[in-house]
This record gives sequence, structure tokens and C-alpha cells, in this order.
Amino acid sequence: MNTAMNTDLSAFWMPFTPNRLFRTAPRLLAKAKGIYYESDDGRRILDGSAALWCVNAGHGRTEIRDAVAQQLETMDFAPTFQVGHPLPFELARRLRAHAPPGLEQVFFSNSGSEAADSAIKIALAYHRRRGEPERNLLIGRQRSYHGVGFGGMSVGGIPKNREAWQGSLLPNVAHMRDTHDLERNAFSRGQPAQGVEFADDLERLIREHGAKRIAAVMIEPIAGSTGVLVPPRGYLERLREICTRHGLLLIFDEVITGFGRTGDWFASQQFKVTPDLLTMAKGITNGAIPMGAVFVHRDIHAAFMTGPAADIDIYHGYTYSGHPVACAAALATLGIYEREGLPQRAAELAPYWEERAHALRGLPGVIDIRNYGLIAAVEFAADPNRSPTRAYDVFCTCFARGLLSRPTGNVLAFSPPLTISRAEIDQLFAILTEAIRATP
Repeated sequence: MNTAMNTDLSAFWMPFTPNRLFRTAPRLLAKAKGIYYESDDGRRILDGSAALWCVNAGHGRTEIRDAVAQQLETMDFAPTFQVGHPLPFELARRLRAHAPPGLEQVFFSNSGSEAADSAIKIALAYHRRRGEPERNLLIGRQRSYHGVGFGGMSVGGIPKNREAWQGSLLPNVAHMRDTHDLERNAFSRGQPAQGVEFADDLERLIREHGAKRIAAVMIEPIAGSTGVLVPPRGYLERLREICTRHGLLLIFDEVITGFGRTGDWFASQQFKVTPDLLTMAKGITNGAIPMGAVFVHRDIHAAFMTGPAADIDIYHGYTYSGHPVACAAALATLGIYEREGLPQRAAELAPYWEERAHALRGLPGVIDIRNYGLIAAVEFAADPNRSPTRAYDVFCTCFARGLLSRPTGNVLAFSPPLTISRAEIDQLFAILTEAIRATP
């Protein structure tokens, strides 16, 4: 049954969506199982984007459903201010087992946006605890995305996400340049060979503002929402070295890259660069229940464990921090990742994924293909006279032909569930190939 015909679309203001355009030709999803959605008109849609980068274990996992149902029967909610319940403690312990070295404490939030703002607040409070309150400048990166809270939005560098609130963003923020370099790195496989020197732009900002003023540098190891920008070889290592030398905290936003997407539990492990704080969300519950978190290095946490024991350590948190139902979903999700070895599966599939992605080279309008792990992006030539973009038009064609992708600007991004098979990878790229050819 086509529910679009009898669904009133007038009241819901959809996020990050051209609402008027959407209502002229709505795309509604009705069911999901495995790596497929079913549309409202009964068509099967291959989920080429793990929904919004979050359904890493595939849809309809009964383990998560049962854990959520059981927890709702047992205890629907309990606060974590001054009292607690066992689940967030158990979940933090389980997460720590998969964390990069030294990241031993977990602070829970409800989304990636909240995790980003929490990490920023922890970094600023840490320096104040250590007697360096003048360290209040935050360094972000152009074309970066750290959610939609005022902290993450200020440090983020996507212009359209900032312009409506430009006059009210955090004042003490600077941005280093991004790593997008089509002239030298177009059609790179994995990490681009050129661009390690882009990390030296941090040194420029240090000279401009003074190291003693800078609290933290926040980046995505792989910038996802801006169109999949993979770090050049040596780039992250150089950023880590610069931060360590000048006493700056390094924050990795792994909301997209966490939980197996790159072939390791976290991209920092894949790239062998450990940050001081690490944000996560999305795949932590397989998208089933909203949740986010921050890994905090033990040395940062120790700075808060001083003074009278009755003092509150940090005046920050959320009503739903460590929500019992979200924790139950996350624990069930971790169990799936562990039992099925999904990070390892992503690593095993990555070479085949790369070959199929780069076979798109030469198709009409394609000017770049980027990939890492089970992530890929197709960039199309810009046309200033075209609205919406070619990427958006290809996205619509893909959906009509049975494939969900993620459009952003003139880029289509792909990040399927890690449970995808080779045959399904072939199906994904076959639909994409024909959609690109069929889109004027």
C-alpha cells in the first residue's frame, strides 16, 4: 500500500531537507530488514548508507529488539545524577575494552552533537582545572562537521551549517584548512599520497594565536558529512605530534568512523594515532536508540578527581545520560559486533569495495572517487547554474531504482551495513552506475 497517498506531510519540519521539494515527490520508508528497506509503495531499497552512517549491523536485529523490550519491562528509566543503575557502568567497561590505549573513561550523551559539545566542554574545563584558564581557543577545520550544538557548530567548518547563526557562534574559534586537493589527489585509493603538509596549517594558527591560548584541536579522522575526505598519509600523525609538542588536546570526532566502519573498532586504531578525547554515536546502538558518548583519556579524567570528594567533578550532563534502554541497545549491539567480527569483516571486504567503487571512473560528470574501509564517495563536476546539484539528482534516480545513498553538496556518499555481501556490493554499484548514466 502506498502510504504517501494518505500520509499528511504538512506538520513535520524535516531536518537537513528541502521540505517543499520533498513534499512534491516524497520518499517514504516503511520497513527494514538486513541491508534493505522497503518503501511505502512496496519496493525493496538497498541501504547504501547504513541509513545515516549508523546501522552498521544491518536492520531488524532481534538481539537489539529483545534487549530493548526486556529493559523496558525491567526498568524504563533511572537517573544518573547522584544515583545510578548498573547498565552504563557495564557499557562503559565493554566500550573501554575496544578503545584506543589510554581512553579509559566514558561520558554518555544522547547524540553525536551532544558528544561533540561534551568533549569541547571537558577540554576547556580540563585546562581550567590545571590552572590554565587562558587556554580557551578551539581549533577546528574547514569543511568539518561536529553536529548542530553551538559548540560543535562553531568548531565545525561547513559554511551552510553556520551562516544563519554566524553572529552567535562561540568567539574563540579558529579553523585550519581542509585536506581536499583534487588537483593532486583525485581518484586516490585509500589515503592520498599528497597533503601531509596541510597539517602544518596548525602551526600557522599556533603562531598567530599563541600555543598557550589554545585548548584543543577537533577533527574527524575521515571527514564524512562534507563528502568523505580521507586524511593524506602522515597527516594525522603530524597533527598528533604538533598537539603533543604544544600541549594541545586532540579530539577525534568518530561519530561516523566508529564501530568498524574503517576496518577497526575506531579509525584512530586503523591510523595508529590516539587522540585525547574521542566522540562516538550512531553505530553505538546500531541506530536503534539515540545515544552518544565521549572517550576521555585517563590523565584528563584524573585532573577532575582532585579536591574535596563531595565536590561535583563537572557541572555538565544530560537527563538521559546512560539511559537504561539505550544502554541495553548498545550492549546488544556490541555483542553483535564482537560475535560476528564486523570490524574485521569490513577490513576483509574493503579491497573489493575499493575496486567496485573505482570502476565508476569515467562515468559522466564524475571528477573524483574516494574510499576507505567500507566508505566511498563519488564527486561530480560543479555546475553553478544547476539546482539541485547533479549529486542530488543521481540520489533521486538511485532511490527510484532501489538504492539509498547520502547526498551532500555535489558528492554522493556510501557506507553500507558491514553485513553486506560481495553480491550486494555488486548490486549497489550496478544501480549506481545506471543511475549516473540515466541522470542528465
